[in-house]
Parts: sequence; structure tokens; C-alpha cells
Amino acid sequence: MHSPASVAPRLPIWWTTITGNSYIILGSLVFSVLALLTAWIPPRGSSVQYWARCWARGFLWVTGVRVTCHADPAIQGSTSFVYMANHQSLFDIPVLLATLPVPALFMAKRELFRIPLFGWSMRAGGFISVDRSDPRSARESFREAVRRLQEGASVLLFPEETRSVDGNLLPFKRGGFLLARKGGAQIVPVGIDGTLGVQERSSYAIRASDVVVSYGTPRPPTDPDPAVDVPQSVRRAVSRLAGVGLGEDSSLEATQGEEPEATRDGGGHQS
Repeated sequence: MHSPASVAPRLPIWWTTITGNSYIILGSLVFSVLALLTAWIPPRGSSVQYWARCWARGFLWVTGVRVTCHADPAIQGSTSFVYMANHQSLFDIPVLLATLPVPALFMAKRELFRIPLFGWSMRAGGFISVDRSDPRSARESFREAVRRLQEGASVLLFPEETRSVDGNLLPFKRGGFLLARKGGAQIVPVGIDGTLGVQERSSYAIRASDVVVSYGTPRPPTDPDPAVDVPQSVRRAVSRLAGVGLGEDSSLEATQGEEPEATRDGGGHQS
């Protein structure tokens, strides 16, 4: 596992739990309003991205989470990227929002967009909603993500599509790799180490801790050498950057809502 350069002072769990969960409600309300009030400022989504980063940094500060970030210098704003990160905790999202070298759109489940103010601000920022229960809607979301990549935006997703319980990587879904290929975007492997110790799945308890996030070297979605398995190469890179195991099953799984290979013109989603 990685070791942060410095150790964050440990706040008591009762304090970080109360302040963190209160911030999720009140902080989200305040920053959602600010995002909606300024969403009209061009280019679309830039002000929402700014407030989202402010929200994330405030959330990490009140919970005593100190983040060390390493990013490959090749990640520049002139290129579209599909960031692919491991997923351990709800804290992965603020950690990524606070550190992304190039701002990116999230693909999130549709239910979040129905939350008053919060969901409205996500939509105003150009974030892409996904309905996991409707394959046709999932394909439409995929096409929207491809279009945004072709327009120059970047997208962030969790190719496991769910949080890991023990930290080891789960099988990756194919949707993100298809997205990068059709959108002409570079893939950036991202490793997050430490968020599982901040907040575990199905727990409200929040612990002040240290987190390391590492943005690896961008790579094209295809390789001229047919012997190179790009998805598995990216998966191994994420494992190395996060300092976690690959798990027992390293196979690549189809994304829910994917079209058959013979007729596919889009499919797959992330949240």
C-alpha cells in the first residue's frame, strides 16, 4: 500500500461522523444553490465543476481526510480522457472531485438527478444520468457520453460499477472501454488507496484518515499489437496504482444494457 507523505491529525470518530454527515446535507444544499445560480456562465458546466471541487475540498477538510495526489504530467486539458478508478467508498467521489487534473463529467444513476437542488445542479453541470433498469435508456446515456467526449469533455467512471467490500478489484465492465474507443479518448487509470478506512460500505461512521490518489499514464483505447489486452492492462495499472489485489476473477464483464456485438452502436454505463 502507498504511504502518504504526512500523517493527518486524528479527529475523534464521533466528531468526524457528525460533521461529515451534516456537511453532506447542508454543504450539498449550499453548493447546489451556488451551482444553479452560476450555471448560466459559459462554458457550460465550468462553474458547476468549480463549486463541486469546493464542496469536495470542504467535505474532506471537515472530516479530517488528508489527500496526497500524484498525477502523470501527460494529463493535459487539450485531450479528452476517460478516467477509470477503483471504487471502495463513497469518499472516492470527493477525493476525485478535489484532485482531478482535468475536470470530468460523472456518469451517475438517474435517482440522484431526482434529488431537489442537488440533482438539478448535476444536470446543469452536464453530468450524465443513467437508468440501470432500462437498457434503452442506458444506450442513450452512452451515446450522450460519446458525444461529450467528441466535443472535448472528459468523463470519469468506476469500471467495477459497484464498491468493493475488501478493497480488491472486482471484474471490470466493458462499457468504459467502448466509450473511450468510440469517443476517441485516452484512458487514464486511477488508483485510490485509503478511502475504505475512511468510511466502509453501509456505514455512517467516518474516520479521519490519509488517502493517496494516483493518476497514471494516459493510453489509447486500442493497441496496434493484437496480443495486447487493453482492458486487462488498464486493470493491472489500476491495481498497481491503488496498491490493491486483482481479486480472484479478472475477467471482463458485459455492461448491463450493452447491445450485441454485431449491432452495437453504443451501450454501457457507469455510476
